[in-house]
Amino acid sequence: MSGVLEWARAENLQPEPITLDIWKRLPRDFCRLVEVVNGDVVRAEPPALAHRNAARRLAEMLESAAELHMSRYNDGWLYVGIDQDVLLWETPRVTMRRPDLALFSCAPADVGLLAAQRVKIAVEVVSPITERIDTADKQAEYALAGIPWYWLVYLDGDRVSYIQTHVLVLGHYRPLRRLVAHIGTTVVDMPIEIHLDWTRLISLIL
Repeated sequence: MSGVLEWARAENLQPEPITLDIWKRLPRDFCRLVEVVNGDVVRAEPPALAHRNAARRLAEMLESAAELHMSRYNDGWLYVGIDQDVLLWETPRVTMRRPDLALFSCAPADVGLLAAQRVKIAVEVVSPITERIDTADKQAEYALAGIPWYWLVYLDGDRVSYIQTHVLVLGHYRPLRRLVAHIGTTVVDMPIEIHLDWTRLISLIL
């Protein structure tokens, strides 16, 4: 008998909705394996190597952009987080997602869970397993939480083929630019100037 069939017993059902207080007291090793949607624990599939490397290399580009922006404008601190827990909303039931990476505002006193109101850009690297979640569920949830920019990163084997950017308009995401891979660099300005070096977004498994 498969492990799932052995596990599928009434006593193994989640006993109660997850609240923010409960989440803070759960073991960290467990929290890294799940997200929370309307109080219910949802298994988060571990990403493949190409997926992880795409997120990491994009994070490096966003970090460079954030550093340049802060040095130019001195209008607050920006930070880039990989697999950062983001609290989308707490009521009526907690919903907490973990974007592959996020650009967010911060201050030296900021500690604890990241609130969606501080997120400038949420980025998800799309995989066959997560495509419906990324393009439907999370897209709707991030919009409802008011995150102003949403990027979907599409892979083709071991390379990024294109990035679809969205901007929040009247509570819904509107497709803005489709950034297609090419030899060279693409400059975007949403909400800060970001230089995408496509040579860094190929050979993602090396």
